[in-house]
Formats: sequence, structure tokens, C-alpha cells
Amino acid sequence: MGKGGNQGEGAAEREVSMPTFSWEEIQKHNLRTDRWLVIDRKVYNITKWSTQHPGGQRVIGHYAGEDATDAFRAFHPDLEFVGKFLKPLLIGELAPEEPSQDHGKNSKIIEDFRALKKTAEDMNLFKTNHVFFLLLLAHIIALESIAWFTIFYFGNGWIPTLITAFVLATSQAQAGWLQHDYGHLSVYRKPKWNHLVHKFVIGHLKGASANWWNHRHFQHHAKPNIFHKDPDVNMLHVFVLGEWQPIEYGKKKLKYLPYNHQHEYFFLIGPPLLIPMYFQYQIIMTMIVHKNWVDLAWAISYYIRFFVTYIPFYGILGALLFLNFIRFLESHWFVWVTQMNHIVMEIDQEAYRDWFSSQLTATCNVEQSFFNDWFSGHLNFQIEHHLFPTMPRHNLHKIAPLVKSLCAKHGIEYQEKPLLRALLDIIRSLKKSGKLWLDAYLHK
Repeated sequence: MGKGGNQGEGAAEREVSMPTFSWEEIQKHNLRTDRWLVIDRKVYNITKWSTQHPGGQRVIGHYAGEDATDAFRAFHPDLEFVGKFLKPLLIGELAPEEPSQDHGKNSKIIEDFRALKKTAEDMNLFKTNHVFFLLLLAHIIALESIAWFTIFYFGNGWIPTLITAFVLATSQAQAGWLQHDYGHLSVYRKPKWNHLVHKFVIGHLKGASANWWNHRHFQHHAKPNIFHKDPDVNMLHVFVLGEWQPIEYGKKKLKYLPYNHQHEYFFLIGPPLLIPMYFQYQIIMTMIVHKNWVDLAWAISYYIRFFVTYIPFYGILGALLFLNFIRFLESHWFVWVTQMNHIVMEIDQEAYRDWFSSQLTATCNVEQSFFNDWFSGHLNFQIEHHLFPTMPRHNLHKIAPLVKSLCAKHGIEYQEKPLLRALLDIIRSLKKSGKLWLDAYLHK
């Protein structure tokens, strides 16, 4: 135990004789009811405050008992503002003889990454080109207009309906990438403007919830591909991922589905159903259960606009079916793009890596082209996006060469592949995990 004790949450910062703690002591406070973390060698008790955390209590709780310095800096562009919330939570600091990092993390990698981020700041890579984002919004509105005009001018026959559905699915996918930008606070300097426009884009243009997205997606960024921490790898027993999980399922003789065929049934229940069934249900229930009435109002405005626009052409039932067909199409786009960067990478239990190494282990890139950038919302630069989540996406390609150099320096693999190979690797990965499960199920 360190010199001094737990002074309780909200202890004021002292100029003299601040309590000091060892990592051994700090790492004991990693429970839901007892959470400490370290930022810049300062120790904070976040137990009670975590329920008020704007990004959700889970994402901040994932760093309980650890150093959260780089995660804190990555998620918060306005450090001076958020620093005000930390002051009342300060209870001490690391003992002088303690290293700045927990679990033996590589201090040289951490030092070099922080130097890289400083270089990115000096290059103005966190500065936004507002025309870029205005054009993205304009092209989404243009797609919505083209969709309506197609039905208005050509009628509601099968061909105009299919064309309109594909146009609206494209609009929805692009709006999804755009809300992602605002959700990460990567457009405006002031967080409140990002939050406001985020609610408009995800709510009014997509019928979804900003709070639901924030609480889910930030966990993914904080601990990508970590079981029990990244919700994106919580497959509800439908799929087994990586190497550790299928072997564990196999050893325990768990067979909720025939996982050795998951690369085949993925086409039936993965891309087709994620958005129209699972996400749509989860979003609506989250808004109601957590009383996110502002988000619900924004979402309702989307549905009102959609049904007012298309009920005159299809009737109530027809418009409802039309909406779900659009969701069905968009879901394919979303699943293939988001999974090509992650599901093929290491998926495992918590390994307590440094920020740079953890993101490189869980992400890979797809080659740059105008189409790939547009098609994926620049998530083809998933590595750079995960390292610098508040960096405007139009600058990600500029920092990529420096990230590659840092990877080469420390012997860390930087994966980049063609789009088609990245998509096919999803199936290869599922097939590999399924084989591991079957082998463990039959022989261990």
C-alpha cells in the first residue's frame, strides 16, 4: 500500500504532502463499486462520478486500476475544460519510485506516441476543413432529394422503388459516417456544437440515438476487441471470434449454434439483420428505458419526415416495409465496412497494452482511393482513426506515414490491404474461428 490511504472521493488537491500510492494499491480499486484511475501520475477516485460521465460509466470504468492518460487525451480535445471535473476527484499521486505506467507497459512506445501526437498538433492535423463536412452533408441531402424525386416523377413501380431504396440506403450509410465524425468531436472546436449537430444527423437524418451511440462506440474505442469491454465483440453466442473464445466455448461444450458453419450463416443473420432488427430494437429500448427524451424527439422527427414523404406513395404498411428494406440494404454496407477492420484482428481478453499497441493489435487499414474513402467514410484509415479519434477524417491520410514509421521502429505490424481482400478476410476469419471451436469441442 502507498504512503497514505484512500482519502475519499472529492478530496481537494493539496499543495503539500499529497498522499502517494503504489500501482499494487491502485490496481485493487478496479471494481464497479470502487474505481480509481491514473492520469499524468495523478490518482483519481471516480467511483461515484463515473455515473455522471458524459461518455457513460462503462467506458471510464474500463480503465479502473490503470493509467488512463493517453485514452483521456484521445477522447477529450478540450483538456482544460474537462480538467475542471477532475480536480474534485483527486486523491493523491503515484509514489515517486513508481513507474508512470502499469502492468509493465513499454514506456518508450508511449513516449514516442506522445511525440507523434505533438507532431500532428504542430502540423495542424486536428484543424477542420468545414467545407469538407458541409459538402458531405449537402450530398446526403441531395441523395434524399433524388430519392423523393424518383418516386414522384416515375411512380411507385418496382424499378423506381428499388432505385429509390438503394439511393436512400446510400444516404443512410453516408449519414452514418457523418454522425460518426460529430460524435467523436472531430468537426468543431467546442464540444457543444459537435453534440448538437451530432443529435441532428443521427437523430433527424437517421432516426437513431446520440447517447446510445456514444455509450456503445466509446467503449469500442477505449478497449477495442477486448471481451467484456468492447460491445462490438459481444456476439450474444451467435458467433465465436478470434482464437481464445472459440477454444473456450469448445472446451466447455457450448454449442448455441453450429459455429463451424458460422462463415456460412453469417450471410443470413449478420449483414441482413444487424440494423433492421438488433440495432433498431436496441436503440428504441435504450431511449425509453434511460429516458433519453431529447434523442427520442430527434428520432421521432426522422420517422415523421419519412412517413409524411412516402405514405402518399405506398400507404402506411407499404411505407413501413419500404423503411425496413432500406435498413436491410444499409445494414449490409455497415457490417462489411465496420467488420473488415476489426473482426480479422486479434480478439482476446484484456492484455493491458499501451494505447498505441492496443489500437494496432485490434485494427487494420484498407488501401486509399477516392472510392474507398467515400465508401467507408474514411474508416479505411481505421488505425489512424483509433489512435487519434478526434482528428478530422480528411487529415488521417496525412498522419499515416508517420504512424507506419513508428510501427517500423518498434517492430509493430501495420496492416493495410486492398478492399476486396479485407472483405473476404471477414469470412476467412469466421471460418478459422469456427474450426478452432469444432476441434476443441470434439477433442478437448
